[in-house]
Amino acid sequence: MDNTPPAPSHDENLPHSESSSAQNIFTPEVEKRIWQLAEKYENVGQDLTSYLDGLLYANYLTYWEYIHLDTLLSLQTPRTDFPDELIFVTYHQITELYFKLILHELNQIGWRQRIDGTFFLEKLRRVNRYVRHLINSFEIMVDGMEYEQFLRYRMSLLPASGFQSAQFRMIEIYATDFKNLVGREHKNLFDEESRIEEMFGYVYWKRGAIENQSGQKTLTLRQFERKYSEELLKLAKQCRTRNLWHVAAQKLGDTPLREKIIQEMRNFDVLFNVDWRLAHIKSAFKYLSRDENTINATGGTNWKRYLPSTMQLQIFFPTLWSEEEREEWGKHWVLQNIGRRAEK
Repeated sequence: MDNTPPAPSHDENLPHSESSSAQNIFTPEVEKRIWQLAEKYENVGQDLTSYLDGLLYANYLTYWEYIHLDTLLSLQTPRTDFPDELIFVTYHQITELYFKLILHELNQIGWRQRIDGTFFLEKLRRVNRYVRHLINSFEIMVDGMEYEQFLRYRMSLLPASGFQSAQFRMIEIYATDFKNLVGREHKNLFDEESRIEEMFGYVYWKRGAIENQSGQKTLTLRQFERKYSEELLKLAKQCRTRNLWHVAAQKLGDTPLREKIIQEMRNFDVLFNVDWRLAHIKSAFKYLSRDENTINATGGTNWKRYLPSTMQLQIFFPTLWSEEEREEWGKHWVLQNIGRRAEK
């Protein structure tokens, strides 16, 4: 019996012109792609025909399905009826998505097996582009909400706080040696060989969620530590030899792009540790500090001491800056944009 499959017949339901057009698409380039696909699936023990059937039966993709638009737009759930709370929650969700993009780039730098200056520089430029956008977007917070509405709906958010953004902490861990995240008053207790577990208890951000009167951890901090401490500690250990500073120092010493990379790292340091914090504190001063009266943040954080870069002197890459630049860290920006009351 002849098992040769019958030759393709003309589909009587398909107009002759369309059938001819379909036959004409089998150019050498299309045939090449088919052979490449056949080889791809054969290498993993798969049948090309089955995958072609899947492509044939699959529905066309739509924009709203691809970005899960309905789900995305259902995630804004204000807790009050004040209209401006929608702005507040949406803005913070957008910020977290940009944090995700930053981490996406930093992760590629840290885990790339063979990295060169070109790859490193391009990823770092992307990171700085995202951070600049975040800084510029803060005018939505500073000028885009009614003061009285904010003071009311914020009371429904207790004790939640932007302080609890784990992605922000992850960016810091990916950026620098963990010793540089230790609070300034404890830095001299550790060196590059110190164990991450020892330094973790003195990380600078914990000072930002201490009750002013009692000196005890706020509920905001205790919630954050319960949920994220184990994850952040694990990441810090993984990033010991994979953070941005370590990769640059150990693997890019002889790259011809060295000066450009150094400049972008300095840009990142200022953008993230000075300009972003300054944009944040401008918003805090507008809504939480009027007529010399300071209103507590939703999480009870001591934001006037925690946010200003002049207080924290948080620097990712200290050896890229002169002693004078480190001592004056952030003062120019704070005095220019906020005024001296930020330093009180």
